[in-house]
Amino acid sequence: MKPRAGAGLLLPLLLAACTPKEVPTLTLMGGSELTDLKPILDDVAKTAGVKLEIRYTGTLDGTEQLLGGAKPDLVWFASARYLQLQPGMQGRVVSSEKIMLSPVLLGVKTSDARKWGWVGKPPSWKEIAARAASGDLKYGMANPAASNSGLSALIGVAAAISGKGDAITAADVTSGELKGFFRGQALTAGSSGWLSDAYVQDQGRLNGLINYESVLLSLNAAGKLQEPLTLIYPTDGLITADYPLLLLNRARQPEYQKLVDALKSPDIQQRIMDETRRRPVNTAVRLSSQFPGGLNIELPYPGSASAINAILSAFLQDTRRPASTIFVLDTSGSMGGDRMDGLKTALLGLSGADTTLTGQFSGFAARERVTIIPFSSSVEDPRTTDIGTAAQKSAALASLRGQIDALSADGGTNIYGALEAAYRAAQRQADPARYTSIVLMTDGERNQGPSSEQFRRFFAGLPAAAKTVKTFTILFGDGNRQEMNDIATLTGGRSFDGTKDLQAAFKQIRGYQ
Repeated sequence: MKPRAGAGLLLPLLLAACTPKEVPTLTLMGGSELTDLKPILDDVAKTAGVKLEIRYTGTLDGTEQLLGGAKPDLVWFASARYLQLQPGMQGRVVSSEKIMLSPVLLGVKTSDARKWGWVGKPPSWKEIAARAASGDLKYGMANPAASNSGLSALIGVAAAISGKGDAITAADVTSGELKGFFRGQALTAGSSGWLSDAYVQDQGRLNGLINYESVLLSLNAAGKLQEPLTLIYPTDGLITADYPLLLLNRARQPEYQKLVDALKSPDIQQRIMDETRRRPVNTAVRLSSQFPGGLNIELPYPGSASAINAILSAFLQDTRRPASTIFVLDTSGSMGGDRMDGLKTALLGLSGADTTLTGQFSGFAARERVTIIPFSSSVEDPRTTDIGTAAQKSAALASLRGQIDALSADGGTNIYGALEAAYRAAQRQADPARYTSIVLMTDGERNQGPSSEQFRRFFAGLPAAAKTVKTFTILFGDGNRQEMNDIATLTGGRSFDGTKDLQAAFKQIRGYQ
């Protein structure tokens, strides 16, 4: 039979009609605290007809990446205040929509809240500071140079206690009352999520936690606390994370709007509140009974990035509890060449060579104590440098750089012998006024000295105070990932991946010290 005219064109048209439409992919730079939203985001992306390619990062790290040329389609941090104050971000934000809310609060063990008369009658930040200064309140708070919850807490407390609002300066952060407040900080972290987990482990020696309202509510609901936390909404105000979704790529405006509409729909807002305990921004969604009827006074935020940078610097150099860090460094034969060069570059960066945004806040600070324990087949004697005052800092860092330059590679890998030496050094240097931690960097597996089981027995026999010293491990080269994770888990620390960027791993760890 002779085919009908035009039949040859029909098949391609039918095939084209049946071919699935390509789903557009949007790149999203998200704050690390948003990982709990993944199930909701998966559903929202389907509703909006897009695919989300998410890369999580800290607020300060993300800000530096954006200023350095990173061009994601979307940015989603707990707060965009610091980011949008950066001169290099002017004009780059096409659209911004608040998605949910969570104020930064203090949670206090209910028995202490009752004892201090804070149940039903919340205190001011000044009253909270007095409890911390007296030693009654011992709390955990994230590092302001690494986490938005920590930065919000620092700015909020400084604004409330000084009474200056958004006019606070570095001088207000170094006041006697602020120093008294931070005298009570006994736990720090680089992220709000890890801080929550660390509080559970350390709850026997702590009675307070500063974190997002959502995190505190989730902790109370998780069944892991020996005693529930009473959430304190200070009478003089607080700072609220409003989670704005930012559009940077104008070409993605239609897809962005579909995402925003889906995220702010009543069903998704209800899920956000029920599953993550963040407050909805859609007023059509009724606030659940776990939240107080309204938020307290919203404290103001400084109006320039330079003001915030000065506040952060003053806090790190003068106000915070000083750190005592013991670096346990693998100098075995496998660390020769590029690996040793990479180690030296990373440590020299902390010693003042790194002048980037994250570098200036992760470097060694005034009043800090730095101990280096190199190891290979044997373990070298600890070498301790006290950074001293701001005036003494330059000379101390020069001495430290000399020690770093002198490192050389040779021999085997005595990991656990070096760790035992580090914990003995921590005991000798014990100082309740300092936050002491250990950083272990190795590129190989243990082939000399004590075994992992022998170290476990050693650690089990340590005094209770020594067991609070956490070890943060860095996986590098051909190191054993499981071994690094086991050490971090045993000691309450965290493991970091330095296989791609050792310097970045060292800087990330600094947020936890």
